[in-house]
Formats: sequence, C-alpha cells, structure tokens
Amino acid sequence: MRQRRSERPGFVRLTLGEIRVRAMIGDRRRGQLLIGPAVIPCALGAGGIVIDKREGDGGTPRGRFRLRGGAYRPDHLGIRPRTALPLRPTRQDDGWCDDRRDRRYNRPIRLPAPGISAEAMWRGDGLYDVVIDLDYNRAPIRKGRGSAIFLHVARDGYRPTEGCVALARADLLRLLRRLGPRTHLRIG
Repeated sequence: MRQRRSERPGFVRLTLGEIRVRAMIGDRRRGQLLIGPAVIPCALGAGGIVIDKREGDGGTPRGRFRLRGGAYRPDHLGIRPRTALPLRPTRQDDGWCDDRRDRRYNRPIRLPAPGISAEAMWRGDGLYDVVIDLDYNRAPIRKGRGSAIFLHVARDGYRPTEGCVALARADLLRLLRRLGPRTHLRIG
C-alpha cells in the first residue's frame, strides 16, 4: 500500500496509492474493501465481479481504476466532504447516460433527456449522497460495455448494486479523507 502526499493545496494528509476490493467467499454480491490490515464491508453488483462487463449485466468490472472525482449532495451532507479528490455539488438536473445508442453514453448529462435512457444522480434514497466516478470504460468509451460504475453509498444490508462498489455512508466519508487523484481502486 503506497501512500502519496496530496497535490491539492492545503492538504498535508497522506493519500492512499491503491485500495483493493475482493468478493466474499460464498456471496459474490458482497465484498470487502482492503486498506492494509483494515477490512471494510461493501456491496458489489448482483452478478459479482466479472471480466467481460456488459451494460445491464449487474456485474462489477474486474480491473484497476483511477478515481476521477465525483459529486456530493449538499442538502443531505451540509458541507463538502474532506478529500483531495475533485468533488462538486450535485444538481437536481444531473444525470448519467446509460443509453448505448446515444453519443453521450457513459457520460454526465442534464435531465430531462427525452427519449434517452439515463440515471438520475439526484436521488432521494441517499445512494448518491457521495458518488465517485471510477475510470471504467472511459478512454475510449465502448458502447454497451457498461456505464455509471461508481463508488457510492450502500443500501441497508449491503444489498447488491447494478455493478458499482458501495460502502456504508460513514465508511465512505472516512475513506474519502485518504483518497486523492493518484489513488487507484483494484477490483478482483
């Protein structure tokens, strides 16, 4: 586990170089996020960790991903979470295109977007109170290979995600303090 100093002004805290996620033995929909000796429970996609990710398969993609930054819901959190990652406040019209027919596939969009399949980023259930964009299927974007793969807040009981990695809100907020632009998430 390599640690690096954050390059963001005002931050002197060491940021993590890599964090890992592995599936639980006996339940591929649940996982563990590993930071050195620390183990944090997490939810995975209903299809478990997959090598050949496809849109809508419920799988969490295997690989090593950069954390691109993300968003937080200011009316639920009150203040911006402490992190060296770039974070912006979510707006009510924020969405994420998951329509493989659209040129904006796997990119943020503004809602409403008539005739386009998109996920709302402003959610009432709290799952996206904090959301970090993983660098999955981003450069280049391959249509149909999966979109909106995030690190976000878990449902009660760590119920499965659509393919993301999800942590308890308190765990995610604590973890954010140690994440920076050079941190990678290794899944699998």
